[in-house]
Amino acid sequence: MSTTPRARVARRPVHGVLLLDKPLGLSSNDALQKVKWLLRGEKAGHTGTLDPLATGVLPLCFGAATKFSQLHLDADKTYLAVAKLGEKTSTGDAEGDVIETRPVSVTQSQIDTVVRHFTGPIRQVPPMYSALKRDGKALYEYAREGIEIERPARDVEIFQLEVALAQTEYAHEAIKIIAKCSKGTYIRTLGEDIGEALGCGAHLKALRRIATGDFVIGQCVTLAALEAMTEDERLACLLPVDALLAQHRRVTLDEQNAGRFLSGVRRRGDWPDNAHVAVYSDDPPALLGTAQVMGGELIPGRLLSPLDIGQIFVQAQAQKAEGQTI
Repeated sequence: MSTTPRARVARRPVHGVLLLDKPLGLSSNDALQKVKWLLRGEKAGHTGTLDPLATGVLPLCFGAATKFSQLHLDADKTYLAVAKLGEKTSTGDAEGDVIETRPVSVTQSQIDTVVRHFTGPIRQVPPMYSALKRDGKALYEYAREGIEIERPARDVEIFQLEVALAQTEYAHEAIKIIAKCSKGTYIRTLGEDIGEALGCGAHLKALRRIATGDFVIGQCVTLAALEAMTEDERLACLLPVDALLAQHRRVTLDEQNAGRFLSGVRRRGDWPDNAHVAVYSDDPPALLGTAQVMGGELIPGRLLSPLDIGQIFVQAQAQKAEGQTI
């Protein structure tokens, strides 16, 4: 039986941020590669892994935006999860085998009491089924071999937490969890720990990321929708590169100072100290990169290349010609 090889795609420079509503069952990297193929982008990366069983906000960075992707790896995240009460699994979620069952007798009043203990700074022991590495090997690889590795607890923070009894398609005895949390928080572990505190155990049945940093689920496009679009419509879904820098202070330089800044030379001015600055040229208006200001000096950080800046300008002009904006 012969198979037709997949046609090679002519890659091109694409710059910007695409907010994908990652579908169930795909890894973050698989989703990235599918979108990269659809856009024919040369360079791309994502800003934080979602498990295959999780859906929701996955910012994908293309071209020059990859220079700033780390900023959203560190961003606060908000999740909507459903945990089934009364069952613990080997993985903490629905992929694992049930290893313990307990009766469930839980009231909303008990839940409200428990929630207070999981709000604010807390410590979590990372799950064995995670991508954290020990001696160059992922913990989930040890777990699949039946090896338990000691994991030190880590400090994370739950900024907001809502937990309520719920009857869902997954279970009649379940809780719905909405958690805004810091980088490094494991929602599977949070669900398990809340189940333990309620005395019945729990495991995650569904997980959806509804926000990361300033990006929210309502801004996202689905993979199915992208596949149905024309190439120009897909490009129109891209946010500009500086969408990643929304919380940065803006500094604009004239032509002479912009050229020197792009060469890595510090500039002097009457700017207040700030660790997070986005630097632009004034004519033509263009993002140059990031910097910090210390003692009146603008110190270059991550810089775009003149080639990047030129390609971003050309991409914007092409889309304007189509009556679209990015």
